[in-house]
Order: sequence, then structure tokens, then C-alpha cells
Amino acid sequence: MPTASIAALQASIDALRGKDSTVAQFCVLWRSQDGLLDALPPRFREVMEDLLGRLESGSAFSEESCSYSQDDLLGALADWLNKAQAKLET
Repeated sequence: MPTASIAALQASIDALRGKDSTVAQFCVLWRSQDGLLDALPPRFREVMEDLLGRLESGSAFSEESCSYSQDDLLGALADWLNKAQAKLET
């Protein structure tokens, strides 16, 4: 199981929330996890891309001035990560 990828993605959520990373860095890391994404059903990649696209769109505006809340999207990505981990464990 790609445990290192799961841990890296969780750390990236914490880093972005703590302003220790940028949205661009965050998205590059998430999209670079081919081993993890290949181990999951294709729908996981589709959902992840949708969420990352919204996060990138929202980053062009000041916090919460866009229809996409960064906090809500990070919460959705954390949920995605939990579901991905559960799927890999089955």
C-alpha cells in the first residue's frame, strides 16, 4: 500500500492550512502521486482533479471571496484521502 503517499498528502493538507505551502505546490504534489492514483479506481482521480481545479480557481481570489472555500475544499480532500486509504485497505 502506498503509505508514504498517503502520509505526504496528509502533511500537504496541514502545510497548506498552516500557510507553509502554496496552492500551486500542493496541487503539483497531489498530481504527482501516480502510484497511489493507479492503485485506486479511476473515479478517485476524477474527483481529486475536480477538487484541485476548484482549489486552483479559488486561489486566484482573496480568501473566501470566491464561490470555492479553501477550507471546505481542503476538508473535501481530507475526506477523499480517508476514503482512498480505506479503499486500499480492503
